[in-house]
Amino acid sequence: MTGQKPVVILLADDDEDDRLMARDALEEARLANELRFVEDGEDLLDYLHHRGKYARSGSAPRPGLILLDLNMPRKDGREALREIKADPDLRRIPIVVLTTSKAEEDVQRTYDLGVNSFITKPVSFAALVEIMRTLGEYWFQIVQLPRGRGAEGSP
Repeated sequence: MTGQKPVVILLADDDEDDRLMARDALEEARLANELRFVEDGEDLLDYLHHRGKYARSGSAPRPGLILLDLNMPRKDGREALREIKADPDLRRIPIVVLTTSKAEEDVQRTYDLGVNSFITKPVSFAALVEIMRTLGEYWFQIVQLPRGRGAEGSP
């Protein structure tokens, strides 16, 4: 990845403590990725479609990875996942569910909707750091991702 800009990670989570802990874990894992936050599914879709507070050019760079909580207000992660994967311009963005849910129904349903991975949030900070390190290695060093469109929707 030498010479390339770090890939933006977009975290959709309504819990401020979880967002801050994810940021700290990303830093502790020494990933150079830029981490952006949205607080619910509506905010996530506004970000991805450059609407509302994200309409200004450059305010919402296209993420290379979305970390998605399932249980959020206004529009939950399941609804947002369904809409993203149904949109031809967005469906190739990898989405990793990162949630407190351990329900088999959530695992099955999110995979049916097209999620790329399902991870239950760990209890300890050290475990979250390891998850962030592993996600970074896997998504940004091992796999080949499709080239997305730019922040303004251009190829």
